Amino acid sequence: MNGMKKSFLRVLSTGMLAGMLSIGAALPAGASDLISSELRITAGSTSAYINGSKQAIAKPYKFKGVTMVPVGVFKKAFGSEIRLEKNDVVKVKEGPHTVTLTIGSSIAWVDGVKKEMGAAPKMVNGVLMVPLRPVAAGIGATLAPSSSGEMVIRLLQTDESVDEDEGGINLDEGKTRIGNSYYGWSINYPSDLMILQTGEQERMMTFGAEDSSYYLEVYVSDQDVNLDSDDLLQQLVQEAKESGDTVLDRESIDKGKTPYARIVVKDADGVLWEMRQYIHDGRQFDVYLADYEALNYKDLGKRAALLNSFQPTYAQSDRTIKDLSTVDEGMRSTWNDDYGIELKIPAGWSMDNTQMIYEGKDGAYLQLRVTSAPKGATVKEWSGQLDKWMRETFTPESYEPIGSYTMDVSGETAEVNEFRYNFGDGWQTEFDVLLQKNGYRYYAEYTFPEEQTKDREWFKSIMKSVEIDFDTVSDNFGQLDEDPYLTDKTKAVTRTSKRYHYSVDIPRYWTPYNDRFEYSPVVYTFTGGQFSIAASEDKSIEMTVSQLREAYAEATKTRKNFKLLSSEELTFAGVPAFSFIYHEVDNGVPYTGRQIVFEQNGTTYTITSGLNDANKTEVQAAALEKAVNSFTFIK
Repeated sequence: MNGMKKSFLRVLSTGMLAGMLSIGAALPAGASDLISSELRITAGSTSAYINGSKQAIAKPYKFKGVTMVPVGVFKKAFGSEIRLEKNDVVKVKEGPHTVTLTIGSSIAWVDGVKKEMGAAPKMVNGVLMVPLRPVAAGIGATLAPSSSGEMVIRLLQTDESVDEDEGGINLDEGKTRIGNSYYGWSINYPSDLMILQTGEQERMMTFGAEDSSYYLEVYVSDQDVNLDSDDLLQQLVQEAKESGDTVLDRESIDKGKTPYARIVVKDADGVLWEMRQYIHDGRQFDVYLADYEALNYKDLGKRAALLNSFQPTYAQSDRTIKDLSTVDEGMRSTWNDDYGIELKIPAGWSMDNTQMIYEGKDGAYLQLRVTSAPKGATVKEWSGQLDKWMRETFTPESYEPIGSYTMDVSGETAEVNEFRYNFGDGWQTEFDVLLQKNGYRYYAEYTFPEEQTKDREWFKSIMKSVEIDFDTVSDNFGQLDEDPYLTDKTKAVTRTSKRYHYSVDIPRYWTPYNDRFEYSPVVYTFTGGQFSIAASEDKSIEMTVSQLREAYAEATKTRKNFKLLSSEELTFAGVPAFSFIYHEVDNGVPYTGRQIVFEQNGTTYTITSGLNDANKTEVQAAALEKAVNSFTFIK
């Protein structure tokens, strides 16, 4: 936690500077009553420059190739009037120009003329984000990229003072508390409190004072154990010790509806913090407040009213609470700018937007992937290749195709293949969604335990939410990797180790877990199996074999699902070796493992391989056996 706290000290030290830079001398004759205002903005940066003055803003981002910015920057930079009407209609007015936007719609009306913006305005963490280029052009500004990657927006306007209120639309009117309806908490919302940053899943939310006098953070985690206030106090003190903080005061409070614990600490930089923990409804709430003006732990008393206002609950009917949650109907939006893909996933799922991997706690899993389409290939051929791959990966009794159909995905027709498979611990349902356009393939893999009918409904909702800008991939990429599921299982690549003097042929469809061959071990995995080579210059072959025999004997006695099938001496790679083959059921999944131990020039080698019964097809078994037997000593 200490590292997390320090990362925001730099953010809070950024002053809220303002100023206007008149360049009237550069204007043509007769325009002395006009000024040119300039806004410089960069996607992904929380800093903008208004007439040379650095300003903090909500982070712009790109979607479908469109730069999205907080609508408030137009008011902040140019003094434009911004109004919210009918809850979802926003008007940006500048002089004679009016841009009318609707939240969720990519259509705008500019001075009464209908315009397509390419992306729709949307609320992100309580801030309305709008397309930069069409709004800037709509109010009469010019826009051009700089050599450094900034977007430079300039507007010639009458010499009137610019209202620098960052808020744009006053979404805070009547709001006296702030919180998160999904994670269920709220706290007082003083006028000087600014929203700094929101974690990807909203578990962490950070705030700061306008004058940088204090910093506030709320972090929510799952906690099934019903801890009391003394347990919480012990946790807080332990956390402080691990962070190197000095505990100045501590207290556990049992009064009220929700017991909690609090401590005051001084960190290594001399900053005083008050930290609190609450437990409510299966969640733990950590509240951290740093007071940059406090000199004594008693000085934190002036922040007590704010901290005491924290509640690990959220009243949905209370309209005085500003809701920071982006969860809508149980889902939250996510996107990948590189591939131009936006979608909604169930709230609470883990999100890796870079890899486009999303996982639920109940075992549901979603991955999206974009690859290049082979020249002349069709979706039908692609579908057949995927089915072939599954049949080569699962035994007939472990894999069952259910059917295929088409569905609309982002305005295009995609093929959906449904099937089920079983590693031995229960049947999984999988949907593969295949879409091919402009020479690229868009693939979605969605799996879940088949008894979880709710996950089947989530699949429909997720795919309905998918929006793809099909031009983004061709703008950002050339030739992409081929689909890994289409890799020929008979093809291999030779890898060598100069340090340990061996070579081995690795099937191309295997996934490297650790493939640095000058180190030990090297490890590869594949669906239903694994392969590794360990080399030791410290342990003799006699010691290694003795330890393995002891381990197998102990496993036979203590693990009812473990059975040593064979133990024999043989010749491997031209030298004497010991081979052990065993069968075990691990967490419901039966598999067969083998270890081969041998020695050459003072180095002991152990090759370990394993394959699930459900995945022991002729193709997979042959690929594994071929890899094992390809091991060769080299000089």
